[in-house]
Amino acid sequence: MGMSRYFRPPVLSWRFVSVWRRNFLVWRKLAIPALLGNLADPAFYMLGLGYGLGGLLPEVNGASYIAFLAAGTLCYSTMNSASFEALYSGFSRMHVQKTWEAILNTPLILDDVLLGELVWTMTKSLMSGLAILIIIWVMGLYSSFALSLWAIPVIILMGFCFTGMALVVNAVSPSYDFFMYYFTLAVTPMVLLGGVFYPVDQLPPFLQQASAALPLTHAIDLVRPLMLGRVPSGIVKHVLVLAAYGGFGYYLALALTRRRLLK
Repeated sequence: MGMSRYFRPPVLSWRFVSVWRRNFLVWRKLAIPALLGNLADPAFYMLGLGYGLGGLLPEVNGASYIAFLAAGTLCYSTMNSASFEALYSGFSRMHVQKTWEAILNTPLILDDVLLGELVWTMTKSLMSGLAILIIIWVMGLYSSFALSLWAIPVIILMGFCFTGMALVVNAVSPSYDFFMYYFTLAVTPMVLLGGVFYPVDQLPPFLQQASAALPLTHAIDLVRPLMLGRVPSGIVKHVLVLAAYGGFGYYLALALTRRRLLK
């Protein structure tokens, strides 16, 4: 069979709920500091840069700079939360604490474990995205409340996308230090080129082309118009790109994790 046994289709089962519940019960013990940690960094970026640079800049795309930045911060926070949970926490459970190994001694299989990790990390990223969205609502940094609600399913889709990508890195990482490659070579370029801090059309043409291939760009192209009271253009394309990154990432992560743990 060779490599084909690792790349067989995922086995999807409701048994993953047990893994999700286990992670939730552990997280619940440290819920408040965990939420504050996920919220503080993007909130400080949004408020500090929004008011600091916002006082020096004219309107951006017809909105105040802090309102423009708020949508990018929401997407950045969601991506960051999914990446950190799938990498650092996921690696701890897989490699350091041997939690996955213990679970595999029950009737659950590795497919259940990885699906549980996927859904749990999506849950964490949803909480982070919602926290920023609530700040946006409280501060009035939106034009239409009804349209801003549509950001919630986009947050869920972003969680799926960036969790799938991060689980691939987790599957091949020998140590925590390896994650710096992913953050330096993938996350940082997405933040700088994806339109978090400034419009993508301000970049040189070749960087605009590179930005168009990044999932964070497509997420921001969905969320920012919703925050500014407009229906996004190219919705189907953006949704398909995010779903493709997440779906292929999850499938590849499952195959690589099978190869790592089921030798």
